[in-house]
Amino acid sequence: MSREERKVIFASSLGTVFEWYDFYLYGSLAAIIAKQFFAGVNDTTAYIFALMAFAAGFAVRPFGALVFGRLGDMIGRKYTFLITILIMGLSTAIVGLLPAYGTIGIAAPTILIGLRLLQGLALGGEYGGAATYVAEHAPHGKRGLYTSFIQTTATLGLFLSLLVIWLCRNYLGKEVFEAWGWRIPFLLSILLLAVSIYIRMQLSESPAFQKMKAEGKQSRAPLTESFLRWPNLKVVLLSLFGGTAGQAVVWYTGQFYALFFLTKTLGVEPDRADLLIAVSLAIATPFFVLFGALSDRIGRKKIIMTGCLIAACSYFPIFKALTHHANPALEAAVAKAPVVVVADPEQCAFQFDPVGKKAFKQSCDIIKSALAKKGIPYTNEAAPAGSVASVKVGATRIASFEGTALDKDGFKLQAEAFNQSLGAALSSGGYPAKADLQAMNTPMVILLLTLLVIFVTMVYGPIAAWLVELFPTRIRYTSMSLPYHIGNGWFGGFLPTVAFAMVAATGDIYYGLWYPILFALMTFVIGCLFTPETKDRDIYAAD
Repeated sequence: MSREERKVIFASSLGTVFEWYDFYLYGSLAAIIAKQFFAGVNDTTAYIFALMAFAAGFAVRPFGALVFGRLGDMIGRKYTFLITILIMGLSTAIVGLLPAYGTIGIAAPTILIGLRLLQGLALGGEYGGAATYVAEHAPHGKRGLYTSFIQTTATLGLFLSLLVIWLCRNYLGKEVFEAWGWRIPFLLSILLLAVSIYIRMQLSESPAFQKMKAEGKQSRAPLTESFLRWPNLKVVLLSLFGGTAGQAVVWYTGQFYALFFLTKTLGVEPDRADLLIAVSLAIATPFFVLFGALSDRIGRKKIIMTGCLIAACSYFPIFKALTHHANPALEAAVAKAPVVVVADPEQCAFQFDPVGKKAFKQSCDIIKSALAKKGIPYTNEAAPAGSVASVKVGATRIASFEGTALDKDGFKLQAEAFNQSLGAALSSGGYPAKADLQAMNTPMVILLLTLLVIFVTMVYGPIAAWLVELFPTRIRYTSMSLPYHIGNGWFGGFLPTVAFAMVAATGDIYYGLWYPILFALMTFVIGCLFTPETKDRDIYAAD
């Protein structure tokens, strides 16, 4: 590897690490952001809405891919991803300065979502530019290895965000961090932005783009050529459903959903959960390079498809093992005193109210809201139509109440009495308020989390080289960016929100895993049957 090639990889990767750091700060701090910017709604709604704001950044990533991909194919790779990192850095820094809901009301979440949209647009243009730029500098036979360093950046960005959050939380203390200290990681983006821009200004344009420009073969309509001409559109669709969709859900399950599962479901303290995830990321990150280099020898497709299949087949046993080793008291309580909600299904609402104006006062809703706040898994049992709901904790049965006819004070009194009775029953049944760190089998938890990240490295390590090789130089930036960001922005980005909502609706803490499993299996089938192997292709051809 020459000095110039090392410089290209380092500059592209470092800037992308900072950009992912900016993007994932929000996801890592979703629980705090829910309290700061979505006050005034019930806890379950606030958390789901905070996750939806997180997902909003993912929703617009394909549009960023269209805008910046077109620019990248027309004016060059270098200047396009200078623009994207500037937008990302400034948007992140402003989040650190944004007043909370208690100060400026509804304007706070509105501005926050606007900033998330800007971040998503920027990231939509960033990844395709960095991956294309590095691949077009790489010698034939080493594209998998060279682009695998770009693939580490998303994980390293998440690792960096978790590490900074952990340091700030432990230095300031939990109360101070949740009050205002959470802003510090966002404000650090100003420094990271300055470093990133300086480094990227030292780069020259990619050889493939320079060659294409010198030959006068640049595309004048990259969007038309990419998506309105069937031969290329067919490849775009196959790369989405037979590649990036499955890769995305494996990525977000192995890193973000695992973090949510530890904190929201198993009751692990956030700083401990962050540290566990960070250690697993540190252990598994070299596998990105391993699988990237291996794909230069045996092919990209075999590794990606194998990763999707193994992940889909192992998620249920791995997450159940996480429960066993991270919070054994919860597992024991579920076996000893299972919780069952006995209610008329027609009287149970899906408790999601984005504007915070709806009150959930039916007897079934009161029970499920209380269980969701405590993170208690439960099953459902149908009751006669119109009957008042109740909850069974082992052999103990506790009746709920209908709060629809009660005034505010009357509802509050009955709710407090119900919660006291429920809390006592859960305590008697052995349900822990949070995970006991002394009882946690930390080495096994780290091993399980590391396995989840290794699945990520299998599907993600080779994907950049694979996408670059699928498309010609003249429309490469545009064509590869859209399926990547639809897969990761929509299929992957909405995973935490959808999976958490599925769990909240059913009470089954593992039910949300069906989301990544089904999409990973879809990608495995389509990818094996219809997508090509690309490792030996010439990527310098403009057409």
